[in-house]
Amino acid sequence: MMKIPFKTDKIEAHQHLLFPSNLFDLLPEAHDCFLYANLFDHLDTSEIEALYSHKGQHGYSPRKLIGILIYGYSHGVFSSRQLEKRCKEDLGFMYIAGLNCPNFRVLSDFRKNHGNFFKSCFKQTVQLALSLKLASLGHVSLDGSHFKANSSKHKAMSYKRLKEQEKALMEEVEQLIVKAAQCDVEEDEAYKEKTGYELPEDLKFKQQRLEKIKAAKAALEAREEKLNPDQPIPDKKQISFADTDARIMGKGKGFDYSYNPQVSVDGDNQIIVGQHMSQQANDMQEVKPALDELKESAGQLPEKISMDNGYFSGNNLEALEEMTIDAYVAPGRGEGNGECSALADSQRKLVKSDFEYDEKSDCFRCPQGQTLPLIKQDKAGRRFYQGKSATCTACPYKPRCCQSKQGQARTITTDDKEPQRQAMREKMNKSDAKETYKKRKHIVEPVFGQIKNGGFRKFSLRGVEKVKGEFSLVCTAHNIKKIVTAAFKGLVCPKSDKWAAITG
Repeated sequence: MMKIPFKTDKIEAHQHLLFPSNLFDLLPEAHDCFLYANLFDHLDTSEIEALYSHKGQHGYSPRKLIGILIYGYSHGVFSSRQLEKRCKEDLGFMYIAGLNCPNFRVLSDFRKNHGNFFKSCFKQTVQLALSLKLASLGHVSLDGSHFKANSSKHKAMSYKRLKEQEKALMEEVEQLIVKAAQCDVEEDEAYKEKTGYELPEDLKFKQQRLEKIKAAKAALEAREEKLNPDQPIPDKKQISFADTDARIMGKGKGFDYSYNPQVSVDGDNQIIVGQHMSQQANDMQEVKPALDELKESAGQLPEKISMDNGYFSGNNLEALEEMTIDAYVAPGRGEGNGECSALADSQRKLVKSDFEYDEKSDCFRCPQGQTLPLIKQDKAGRRFYQGKSATCTACPYKPRCCQSKQGQARTITTDDKEPQRQAMREKMNKSDAKETYKKRKHIVEPVFGQIKNGGFRKFSLRGVEKVKGEFSLVCTAHNIKKIVTAAFKGLVCPKSDKWAAITG
């Protein structure tokens, strides 16, 4: 039988070479690690290098550590142990690390302790993208998405339960202290053959539990005061013992402790030009911090900005008006879009946009001409406008308008930003505004899809400040990956001998 002529190995596995060879010649010439390394060489790491001392054992270069983290996050590797493993086994990671192999604790501690530096790296990628003409700030879209916190909803407690537990434990501790005092006097009679230490151990456990309850309660109160100042804390508000800054977020049955990071994405090449971390479950207060962060990272505000109906709030619209930005915000749910009149569509429920707001008289007018005057205003600034019950009862639109089970007249709830809402509704009803807004879903929504499909769905760190740093790292990795992709497409040509040979 004729032997099949397979190719022979070029070298025996354990054979020594007379002349040394370059290990990285085994990589393809167009491997992305060469360009990543070139980009990392241009990062300004002086801010963090100033924290190091010349004394003692030499540490790993911060440039190498940030390079390993960014390269790992760009390739779906987030675990510090997996990053260490890749630096031992993967040639691309070995090239980025310069054949160094930092221990996973070194990588973990570096990621945990240098959030401000990661934010600086993110800003550098924004400036690099702008200089390479990969972003122009012509049209920017803002959006947020929930990412799970490093916590469990099963290790949490509501505000009501915290107060009950604190009160109960304080009573138990007081009782145990009294018993412990009696124990000192009556030890022989009370315990006889026992040691007498059982009670103090129980007291120690109760005191430790009480301290944890008090700390969690104080953290919840501090968090809610920061997020909702001067507002009473509902008993159902919860806090996680693992990450006290995270909040319950989600829809339907998918509730979990999460954060709500916000990104502003440029329309040219989906470069993230601004980002910040929100602890709010919704986006109704996020425009001003988003614009502030965008201006800080990019150096200027965009010409146009678009966002979905989750941002249709008075405070957001006022912030856009103050900064004089050409904004496109979809009307919120229940606001309507003003396209079909109440008279034309016999099936549709009447929403607030069907009622005309008279700013001068501070009242609403319904499609039948009834005036809804201001009847009250609460401490939160909400304003309530209501018609007359007799008029509403006789109105032919009552089945489509009045939703009160008690038969009350139609009530409209708003705040002092209603003129801004009316102006935005009118703007978004124009055809050119609709065409501009359509681009939003092709700009910002794919970015969160790319991040989550790349494997990042949960934060590794705990506490809002550390989470901010990790998300800055995520956005930095995203931007550098976009720049590398642009280089492969020939849109940019970084200065690198190896890369120049590849791109021609």
